[in-house]
Amino acid sequence: MPQTSTSSPSNTPVDTDVLIVGAGPTGLTLGAALARRGIATTLVDRLAAGVNTSRAAVVHARTLEALEPLGVAERLDRLGVHAKRFTIRDRDRVLVPIDFTSLPTRYPYTLMVSQAVTEGVLLERLTELGGRVLRPRSLVALTQAADHVEAQFDDGSRCRARFLVGADGMHSRVREASGIAFTGDSYGESFVLADVHLSGGVPHDEVILYFSPAGMVVVAPLPDHAHRIVATVDDAPEVPDAAYVQALLDARGPERERAVVRDVIWGSRFRVHHRVADTYRDRRVLLAGDAAHVHSPAGGQGMNVGILDALHLSNALIQALAGDTAALDAYGQARRPVAQQVVALAHRLTRMATVRPRLRGLRNMLLGLASKLPPLRRQLAWRLSGLVYR
Repeated sequence: MPQTSTSSPSNTPVDTDVLIVGAGPTGLTLGAALARRGIATTLVDRLAAGVNTSRAAVVHARTLEALEPLGVAERLDRLGVHAKRFTIRDRDRVLVPIDFTSLPTRYPYTLMVSQAVTEGVLLERLTELGGRVLRPRSLVALTQAADHVEAQFDDGSRCRARFLVGADGMHSRVREASGIAFTGDSYGESFVLADVHLSGGVPHDEVILYFSPAGMVVVAPLPDHAHRIVATVDDAPEVPDAAYVQALLDARGPERERAVVRDVIWGSRFRVHHRVADTYRDRRVLLAGDAAHVHSPAGGQGMNVGILDALHLSNALIQALAGDTAALDAYGQARRPVAQQVVALAHRLTRMATVRPRLRGLRNMLLGLASKLPPLRRQLAWRLSGLVYR
């Protein structure tokens, strides 16, 4: 069914009100939110099909709350594992226990679910609302006029839109074409990621960040009795096998009861940057998600911040289409500081995890003392859950 445009009159005919480049969680959330309000929206993505590997695996309480009006929170919640605790440990010693069960939310836990499932639920909802994703289609160039943006794609097609949103990830072509700087740096270490089946050693309802002299490793539960493993290493293999992941857990994970890797479901390596775009807006072009901010996976915030970007931006675009373009500046002014806070928190967690061995004892003592303060544990629970950004 054709969607009705609510945009103000223009002398330039357009193909759509909003063109979204990138159909990951951020782009799909934005597309569904706009479609729900009857805004003519077009999504494009460079991939022939949605990526079916896990990548992000954490959906926090605030994100689930914000997704409720879109009609996807309950669907997602049924498909994931409820992790009620997050702990920072030095091998078997608990340094910082964080309990989510007392948080004032309908979702007092971290929902562990693969990004593939999250994208599937969002795409299903977008389709129900009359939207679709045009694939494969890569942005080649964009030009801006006073009242529209024109995008050119690698298949020779063009699209005119009132506004264009770059939700196309860390290597955003939209951001680059708009000349927006992406300020920050990268970590020297590489990261290894693997979804595995484990036996023994680790709980099935808790996310654990292990510190050790050898480095950090995150162990988190996933549906179907799987676990997500993320670790910093100097030079990760392109495809980690069971022996490699086992060696990581033996060197960094639990000691009293060994966690045994039965098999690797999927694995990869990646390098991590910590960067934030200098601005989220260039006239009629906006940024959201990883196109606007990237950081360490410590704390599991990346996809969540992107989804919340999208929901805030949907409201701003609706106002802008009605004539209030100042709402687009307000979007960036509200969301960029949140990204800076999240990047800073993830950076601190990553640096604490990779502290020099001779400082390990001091770090553990300070963390142990700090964790005895209930207000600090509550503050960390609020921050990790995203509820602090209500």
